[in-house]
Amino acid sequence: MAIQIDLSSEFNLPSELNLSLEEGRIHLSDQRMIMLHIGAMGSLRKELIETLGIERARGLLTRMGYASGVRDAKLARKLMPNASDEELMLMGPKLHMVEGIVKVSPIKIDVDIANGRYFGDLIWEHSYEADVHIEQFGVHTESVCWTQIGYATGYTSEIVGRFILYKEPECCGMGDRHCRNVGKPVEEWEGNVEEDLKYFNPDHIADQLLKLQEEVAHLRYSLDEETAPGDMVGSAPLFLKTCEMLKKAGESNVTVLLLGETGVGKEMFARALHSISSRAERNFIAINCAAIPESLIESELFGVEKGAYTGAQHSRPGRFERAHGGTLFLDEVGELSPAAQAKLLRVLQEGEFERIGDSRTRKVNVRLVAATNVDLQQAVDAGKFRADLYYRLNIFPILIPALREREDDIPALVNRFLEKYTALHGKRTPGITERALRALRNYDWPGNIRELENIIERGVIITANDTHIDLPNLFPELSVEPAATAQTQTSTLADSPSPQNSGLLFDRMLDQILEQNIPLGTVENRLLDRAVERARGNLASAGRMLGLTRPQMAYRLKKYSTP
Repeated sequence: MAIQIDLSSEFNLPSELNLSLEEGRIHLSDQRMIMLHIGAMGSLRKELIETLGIERARGLLTRMGYASGVRDAKLARKLMPNASDEELMLMGPKLHMVEGIVKVSPIKIDVDIANGRYFGDLIWEHSYEADVHIEQFGVHTESVCWTQIGYATGYTSEIVGRFILYKEPECCGMGDRHCRNVGKPVEEWEGNVEEDLKYFNPDHIADQLLKLQEEVAHLRYSLDEETAPGDMVGSAPLFLKTCEMLKKAGESNVTVLLLGETGVGKEMFARALHSISSRAERNFIAINCAAIPESLIESELFGVEKGAYTGAQHSRPGRFERAHGGTLFLDEVGELSPAAQAKLLRVLQEGEFERIGDSRTRKVNVRLVAATNVDLQQAVDAGKFRADLYYRLNIFPILIPALREREDDIPALVNRFLEKYTALHGKRTPGITERALRALRNYDWPGNIRELENIIERGVIITANDTHIDLPNLFPELSVEPAATAQTQTSTLADSPSPQNSGLLFDRMLDQILEQNIPLGTVENRLLDRAVERARGNLASAGRMLGLTRPQMAYRLKKYSTP
């Protein structure tokens, strides 16, 4: 039979509750209190669970309740300096009830403070914690009155002078008729109590959050750098064939020429080659020959001696010296000036060079990897590239396939870039929609992997957290798949290249352009750019795609490139 708690006893707790409304204060005896909406506490509880996880949230709320219980125990001793052991113990439930937490009906309390003995069995009714948990998460498999468990443990432990652990064998949050609490010294509990005690141990969440922040910062720094060697993904036959060629090249120090369209990832392949070679522990130095003015390319490659020209106040090594013992990657090698080509040939033949303004010959041991997206043989025929240098570079050519030839690799690449840019921009996304992935696979990819990476980054940035990236987030100007049509019909049209179906697809594309109010100049400009990309920079070939002569093509390109 439960013991009835009388709140109108000698120590009338309601009379100890002082509402100073003018001052905006509430006091219980000399302890300042606050009133909170249960809904607000429920929202806080929900956010803690969703942010920290249920185990950490439980520990945090348990320790919060424990601290509250200890303070109330000290208040009880102050209010009742001459009270009996049982009166002190019953003051805890009274305070809990006055504070609006729960109605407490003790079934049995056996306490002897002098000898450190305690056993308590209590019924809890109208538990606010059980109510808010069920409202937000439904019935749970374990007890949910975490703050109250902490309170009972803290209050009783402070009064008895030893750690009294409470457990909740019955809980409304588990679907029971009421909540029931049993407390006794931790040593008297049978079985493993470590699972219960862990919630009372401080969890340095702040320290762990700082550690996580440092890890994220490190990840962002790493991702900001060039993509790590060996981080390539793919299983398409052409991709695997290229990787096999790369492995064979890695077994020697042969000069490698990487061929392929813009954006296929030539530098990534060069880094991968370096990482599997015997030079992996030495420097990998990269330079884009097209990005450096012709007047500076020689000094960048071979270095400058102090006083070589006005402004050369210090001697500095070039890329060859910095790459000594390692690998030098020359991207866009077809853009080198004739003078730089001659010096590059000498390095390849003799392994030596001179800094600009210096007569001293320097020896260097460098593995050269060159890359180009233009036809060097055509450049040789046109007199723009040295034939002897071309033959030295073309010892071991490796053709990197375009992305449109690796369609099956697109899902894996998308996942890779999603991981990268959600971390880089601090975003959360469950992935991309099926229609967005279908559009990515159907797209022609003139900019190859670089274009895919840029599109995924844009999608991550503009998509709201916890939302799938959809087609408009990836291609905001023009959809790459027919819209407003059933998928089966779209597939049928796409698979059938008849003139009638081609006309239908073209009409739908025009409708999309008009519906999205895309200016005619934008459409023409993008069409010109696409033709040039597909023709790999050959204006005559691009013009033929559009029914234009080369001069007409050049005129239109100049027109749209002029501000």
